[in-house]
Amino acid sequence: MKIENIKVPGKLSKKEEDLRESFLRQLEVVPNSEKIKTCIQCGTCTGSCPVSYAMDISPRELIALFRAGDLETILNSKTIWVCASCYACQTRCPALIKITDIIYALKRLAMEKEIYPPNFPVHSLSESFVKIMNQFGRLHEARLLVYYFLKTNPAKLFSFMPLGLRMAKKKRIGYTASKIKDLENFKKIIKKAELSDMPREVIEKAYLEKTVGYSAVEKDTVLESKK
Repeated sequence: MKIENIKVPGKLSKKEEDLRESFLRQLEVVPNSEKIKTCIQCGTCTGSCPVSYAMDISPRELIALFRAGDLETILNSKTIWVCASCYACQTRCPALIKITDIIYALKRLAMEKEIYPPNFPVHSLSESFVKIMNQFGRLHEARLLVYYFLKTNPAKLFSFMPLGLRMAKKKRIGYTASKIKDLENFKKIIKKAELSDMPREVIEKAYLEKTVGYSAVEKDTVLESKK
C-alpha cells in the first residue's frame, strides 16, 4: 500500500484533497451552499426521501461523510444516482441545506472524475440521453434504450424488443428519430450554456452598533428602505 493512500485520523489523503477541492468548486454555483456546515444530523432529509430505501448511503449519512472527509465513499455509492430530484429533503430541512442541489454537484463531480458505483451503470443512461439530445434536439426512447444497453448489457436489449414493438404498434413510441427544426442553433445554445457561469453575488450584512446578538445584523431590505 502506498503511503499517501493510508488514512490518518484528522488528515485527508491526496486523492480526497483533490476531490474536496473540485467539489467545493462545484458548490460555488449553489446559493447558500455553505449551510452544509450547519447540518444537525436530525435525519429529516432521510425520513422525507421517498427512495431512501433504495440507497446504500442515506442523505443524512451523505452530509456526515462529506464533513468527515470521505467524498470517495459517497461517489462510489448508488445514492446520488438513485435521487429522484423531488426536493422533499431540501424543502423540509430545518437548517435550510440545499441537499438536492448538493447531490447534483456530487453527480457533476462523479462525471468529472469518472468515479461511479460498481455494477450500477445508471450514469450511462445520462450519457446516452445527452448524446441523443445533441444529435436530434429531442428524446427518442427506442434509441435511448439501444445506446444504454450497448454501453452496459447488449444481450438485455433483446428482452425489451417485444415491449418496444407493442408500444410502436400503439403509436406510443416512434420507430425512427427525427430532428428538430434549426438543430444547429439548438446546439449553439447548449454550447453557450456550457461555457457560461452562473452569476454569483455576495451580499454583506450591515452591523448595527449599540445592539447585540441577531439584532445587530439588519436585513438588507430594511437597510435599502432607509437609504
